[in-house]
Amino acid sequence: QVQLVESGGGLVQPGGSPRLSCTASGTDSGIHVMGWYRQAPGQAREQVAAISTGGDTFYTDSVEGRFTISRPNAENTIYLEMNSLKPDDTAVYYCNGHELGYDYWGQGTQVTVSS
Repeated sequence: QVQLVESGGGLVQPGGSPRLSCTASGTDSGIHVMGWYRQAPGQAREQVAAISTGGDTFYTDSVEGRFTISRPNAENTIYLEMNSLKPDDTAVYYCNGHELGYDYWGQGTQVTVSS
């Protein structure tokens, strides 16, 4: 059973730069694509960033240039460096793993951007 565990987040001031991390357990192989989604109150869950075992990355337009996703050694731990945070970035951030058509999800970590 694959499990994803997130850490990081919390209350951050506008312009802040927190880092989220996510580690997958329960598998000996690299999960093909890992990434982050977020869901703000009253809104649909949206994909924020993703990275493959090959290092290909994706960013949604609203975070391009501000967020950086990384995956050292293509292992099952990923990081999301978040810079220049805005109140609109407030959401629950979920780690996602996608492998062979199946999605795994973490429990989510709250990021609140407020002064």
